[in-house]
Amino acid sequence: MYEFNIEKIESKLNIYFDNKKLLETALTHSSYANQYKGIDYNERLEFLGDSVLQICISEYLFNNCKDKSEGELTKMRALIVCENSLYEVAKILGLGDLIRMSKGEELTGGRERISIQADCLEALLAAIYLDKGLEYARGFIIENFEHVIADAINDKIVLDFKTKLQEKLQENGEVNINYELIKYEGPPHRRKFYTKVLIGDKTIGEGEGFSKKEAEQQSAKKALNFLEGKDE
Repeated sequence: MYEFNIEKIESKLNIYFDNKKLLETALTHSSYANQYKGIDYNERLEFLGDSVLQICISEYLFNNCKDKSEGELTKMRALIVCENSLYEVAKILGLGDLIRMSKGEELTGGRERISIQADCLEALLAAIYLDKGLEYARGFIIENFEHVIADAINDKIVLDFKTKLQEKLQENGEVNINYELIKYEGPPHRRKFYTKVLIGDKTIGEGEGFSKKEAEQQSAKKALNFLEGKDE
């Protein structure tokens, strides 16, 4: 059974709040507040957290990428602050396991949902900013987004793995690429899909997700890693 324990959460995140209500609100999804009236939830904090993230990333890129034009900096920032990048950082922090949400939301895969984890991370950044100030928030962001920033600077962030895979495979001419559903499992409200991507009749990647679209993207990602000789 899920236990929402602020002290344990602070220990896990290694951040200790003066105003613990901020952390509590940052980790509360609207579905929980709808179920238990009178409880604050994190949407307003998301709004502020987005701006805190934008200014910190903008400043970092401005100071550390002096050879880049405005357009290049804008593109890099967009990759760093996009939902997929936020989700990657949220996964590393384990935010999906910390969020207060309704039982219904949890049963429909809410803890794994990309948008919920990304939004929660923005709310957490706002809570850190309000409790500890911009300098602390900046340090937290740069430390936890370090790999995302590096990938953006080196043009290694891919938002659409299926398109990227198609472009790579068709560099030397037309290639027949197909995605197939292997199986699905689980109840209708939380169905998990397993897919594979094939060149002709050869499987080059398999993936899973809570929609066929997500599973196919993961299949394409695995295929790209395979073609590039990466373990993951």
